[in-house]
Amino acid sequence: MKKNELFKLLDSVVEENDIVSPKKYDRVLLIDGLNLFFRNFAMMNIVNSQGAHVGGLGGFMRSLGALINQIQPTSVFVVFDGIGSSTNRKNLLPEYKSGRNLTRITNWEVFENLDDEDDAKINQIVRIAHYLKCLPVKTVAIDKAEADDIIAYYSDILPKTYGSKVFIVSSDKDFIQLVNDDVIVYRPIEKEYYTKNTVKEKFNVLADNFILYKMLLGDNSDKVPGVKGLGEKGLLKKFPELATEVLTLDDIFRISEEKHKEHVVYTRIAFERERLEQNYRIMNLKKPLLDDNDKLFLEAFAEEENIALNSEDFLRFYHDDGLGHLIKNVDFWIKDTFKVLNSFK
Repeated sequence: MKKNELFKLLDSVVEENDIVSPKKYDRVLLIDGLNLFFRNFAMMNIVNSQGAHVGGLGGFMRSLGALINQIQPTSVFVVFDGIGSSTNRKNLLPEYKSGRNLTRITNWEVFENLDDEDDAKINQIVRIAHYLKCLPVKTVAIDKAEADDIIAYYSDILPKTYGSKVFIVSSDKDFIQLVNDDVIVYRPIEKEYYTKNTVKEKFNVLADNFILYKMLLGDNSDKVPGVKGLGEKGLLKKFPELATEVLTLDDIFRISEEKHKEHVVYTRIAFERERLEQNYRIMNLKKPLLDDNDKLFLEAFAEEENIALNSEDFLRFYHDDGLGHLIKNVDFWIKDTFKVLNSFK
């Protein structure tokens, strides 16, 4: 879904509400914080007058403002991975996300070595937290929980509790499995909004079946192996039902057992049932890996009032960090972009 189509969708939401004053959770923006940061860190090799890299920091704030102006949310959550965030999934699959962050994502013109780059990342992420405390947005992380699970939980309970329309922002394809009538995923790299129709057009499967699509093909970036010998084209030939009807994991195994004599792929799926069930648990964001205390915390946190916009401290940080003209007319930008978020009740 392109930008002009999005605004048509937003207009229809207003019509459905009979032009009632928007409430705090009518339209919720859920941002994958580290994903947004690392994209900007990699793309914006900008240093300030003191020679410090500030591309990730400045780019993050500029992107945050652009997303708010574009999507026009009534509430914003910026979600980060907690300490030990991969623990639960590594307990299921020790290889999960192994080997990540071993290669550089920027160039040698800015950093002398990998340690310098890592220090710059940490410093800028910590500084982002200072900026976010000045804004009427909710920033959340839970120890031993991934941002994916927190975002997934909110994308489920906010529509059920408040009738929210939810917009998830991340370039991580894992979130596509959450797309439904109330949840849209915006992928910044493509500058495209994924609705149920978009998922069908892009992958030729129903949005409800995207988790099965991912489980069978695997995820190289997370070191979760798929079924040997099964590619995207072969998957749709073996399981054309993915495009026409909502399937369960048990349906995949049933079909494979019935057709095990027709192709070796069906046989592999049937024999690898235990491994594939484990992959499904790892990938399935509709059942986020959160305990009851985590869920209670997130529900209570959602009900808390936003902090008031503190433009004075934000601008002080901005000038202290030497972000210069990264954001044009920053005084007006911060008030024009964020002040409205305090008005929704």
